[in-house]
Amino acid sequence: MRKRVYIVYTGGTIGMQPTADGYAPAPGYLASQLAAIPELRDAAMPAYDIHEYDPLLDSANMMPADWLKIAQDIAAHYDDYDGFIVLHGTDTMAYTASALPFMLRGLGKPVILTGSQLPLCEVRNDARENLITVMMIAANYPIPEVCLYFGDKLLRGCRAVKVNAVGFDAFDSPNYPPLGTVGIHIDVHWENILPPPTPGALVVQPLAAAHLGTLRLFPGMHPDIIANVLRPPLQGLVLEAYGVGNGPVTNGAFMAALEDAVARGVVIVDCTQCLKGAVDLEGYATGSALAKIGVISGFDMTVEAALAKLFYLFSLEAAGGNPEATANSDFIKQQMQTNLRGELTR
Repeated sequence: MRKRVYIVYTGGTIGMQPTADGYAPAPGYLASQLAAIPELRDAAMPAYDIHEYDPLLDSANMMPADWLKIAQDIAAHYDDYDGFIVLHGTDTMAYTASALPFMLRGLGKPVILTGSQLPLCEVRNDARENLITVMMIAANYPIPEVCLYFGDKLLRGCRAVKVNAVGFDAFDSPNYPPLGTVGIHIDVHWENILPPPTPGALVVQPLAAAHLGTLRLFPGMHPDIIANVLRPPLQGLVLEAYGVGNGPVTNGAFMAALEDAVARGVVIVDCTQCLKGAVDLEGYATGSALAKIGVISGFDMTVEAALAKLFYLFSLEAAGGNPEATANSDFIKQQMQTNLRGELTR
């Protein structure tokens, strides 16, 4: 039987059309563009259904509620298709690709996010190749993961980051090898892929409206800035520190603000500002001082994955009857440092 894929079109450049004010989405336009591509009617291609969201979103406007909409849409059609494609704008694609693995528990089929830097309507574009390739992968390769495909590379979703604002190789996975590479052949690197889950139903975990944030350190940052960021009702923070997780530990006010927040139950996760490498809070005195006051290591997680994981873990706490999600911060700290979806190396 001909394979079937379900395409979720959330918006983004891939389906936009030119207007006097620049590229903009238009209802029904992407579907008409797909219908005009003869390759999609080839017997080697899967059958597809496309669900266009209303409204179509520039991904800069994407919110956690939209992640839930995507996850629930996939779950509602899970038994009817061999694979799923999420067409998405590139600006926040890495955030969505990081959140969906935590929201889709028991995923045993491929979910692949892609998009383009130039829309399908342009004569020269990256949209057509991205779309055709992900349709073939989603239909024919039973990869039990949320993936991101761009620039001839299939990446683990919760390892991907946007690294190029204008190039066709817009995404990379700095701390984990690709799940697949595409050239003359589609080569899936099964040794890099998670094992399939225990057979069972796909379960969607909604994300609660936790009070979370990120903060990138810079030399000369006034301690009042971090003190204001850490004020209640903040519950969790991804701290983008230097190198292997270092910070200005000789700044007494800076350290006091962190220590006070940790004492209140705020979960502070130390991630590196560097594109590659991992946090090591035992490597330097400036890192171990942070660990001593209760800041935890994010190891080699991306900022996007760390933030998505915090949303997920606080949501589990809220679902367990603790809406403030602070009473059991020790559990959240332990889970943040445990590999749950292939998001960190440890």
